[in-house]
Amino acid sequence: MAQLDTRQKLEILADAAKYDASCASSGTAKRKSAGGKGIGSTEGMGICHAYAPDGRCISLLKILLTNSCIFDCHYCINRKSSNVRRARFTAQEVVQLTLAFYKRNYIEGLFLSSGIIRSSNYTMEQMVEVARSLREDHDFRGYIHLKTIPDADPELVHQAGLHADRVSINVELPTTGGLKRLAPEKSAARIEGAMAGMKSAIIDTADARKRYRSAPRFAPAGQSTQMIVGADAATDSDIVTRASALYNGFGLRRVYYSAFSPIPDASAVLPLQRPPLMREHRLYQSDWLMRFYGYRPREVVAAADPATGMLPLDIDPKLAWALRFREHFPVDVNRAPREMLLRVPGLGVKAVNAIVHARRWRRLALADVARLTVSVAKLRPFIVASDWRPVALTDRADLKALVAPRREQLELFAA
Repeated sequence: MAQLDTRQKLEILADAAKYDASCASSGTAKRKSAGGKGIGSTEGMGICHAYAPDGRCISLLKILLTNSCIFDCHYCINRKSSNVRRARFTAQEVVQLTLAFYKRNYIEGLFLSSGIIRSSNYTMEQMVEVARSLREDHDFRGYIHLKTIPDADPELVHQAGLHADRVSINVELPTTGGLKRLAPEKSAARIEGAMAGMKSAIIDTADARKRYRSAPRFAPAGQSTQMIVGADAATDSDIVTRASALYNGFGLRRVYYSAFSPIPDASAVLPLQRPPLMREHRLYQSDWLMRFYGYRPREVVAAADPATGMLPLDIDPKLAWALRFREHFPVDVNRAPREMLLRVPGLGVKAVNAIVHARRWRRLALADVARLTVSVAKLRPFIVASDWRPVALTDRADLKALVAPRREQLELFAA
């Protein structure tokens, strides 16, 4: 491997980390201080934006320890047989880079993943050393997210949880069959075993902290995972069912979805085209329905096409479910329980909470509900208000065309 300076390594390993969807970067004005004016930059390689539970945007240095790997997973750009430029940081280089970025107010934390070098244990040791050195040698109090290696010794994974705010172990693909076919060196059983061990450690440490204030924290932000969408034959129904099992079985904070992207010199077993990005978006919406709207997995699956198992791309899963199960509608906004109001297309959690609160004092009209949503047209067929009843509107054969979002041609030079 040719000798590279830190900036060259950062360019390679920050770009290689972009395929991890566990934190996302949003667009902003491009500013930099390279010319000696001001402090800080929005163009720094490897800086991404994640969001805290209270809505704060947190800038993270998002890099790989190395993009070299001993595994040959078909879908991975950094696989052993891939013809990409390789680079590797030492643990201390990552530590110094993180501290330098932090002191310049570029970042508030570190997101560190890695290809597997030498062995799973060796790689995990290097990643743990980064987190340990930051915490113990430099008293770093920023956010740290570590991608752990499922094949690594459980004690090493435990050490990662003692130093990191969040840990994650990727399940990679939605089905066991897909994993065997596209990543034969990885084992679904070992991945789930590592996730189960992490869950137990989080629970045990949380219980210990209730009894002893001196007990160490362990991954206080929990664990998450990621699966690739569109690399195998898994349907949306398969993915939704798998995600629900992961949430229930391992107490995950988040399941992230990453649409498969074709890579150079790809294996013949991979699809030639990437799936529509809207598919990834619909899966995130279905995930939201299960986490915040009280939908059971089988209900979300019921919104998919029975023949293909795929969620519709032209409408969101909540609307698809409402159109398929019209017998549950219309819902009386003045009498229906909160659980049913959450099923109404166009009503979010905040709007439903506002309705439940307001109707304690007076009966709500259609205009009152309209103030809580962007467009009342989507709501009208599904609700009853003090001055509104949809009559036969809910049963119209062309209802989908009336409530589905209209496609508009954007104008290049519109004001």
